[in-house]
Amino acid sequence: MKLDVLAIGRLKAGPERDLVMRYAERLKGLGRGIGLDGPRLVELAESPARRDLDRKQEEARALVAEFREGYRLVLFDERGAALDSGQFAAMLGEWRDSGVPGASFVIGGADGLDPALRERAAKILAFGAMTLPHQLVRVLVLEQIYRAGTILSGHPYHRN
Repeated sequence: MKLDVLAIGRLKAGPERDLVMRYAERLKGLGRGIGLDGPRLVELAESPARRDLDRKQEEARALVAEFREGYRLVLFDERGAALDSGQFAAMLGEWRDSGVPGASFVIGGADGLDPALRERAAKILAFGAMTLPHQLVRVLVLEQIYRAGTILSGHPYHRN
């Protein structure tokens, strides 16, 4: 199953980018043996629109252009459901085992995600009720996908 991480905004050089790349590389190495391919990392420019509604709609159009046919769409939003790491891994494993071709993990911009994207989502997840900077959310998403891979492979990285 192929994995995409789509994010509004570009990470500058620094510790957040270093962590994203570290988890992406770890996942590439681990994923081959357990049927996970990727991640494909896509950074999309923030909309220059003046109104937040217009920005969210423009960013949604850019995200939709990156969606791949048949992929499950997972949005990260502070109003989403909270899964523990084992539940998240089980979800990915179930999708993989049932022949889902891929999953796209979507991180919105500073104004959040357009409601039209919420309607298309297979899952809307949160890392808690607090608002987090999208740079840190990107790190958390990559770390949790990597952790899910370690859980699925029986690797000792995840300890209960």
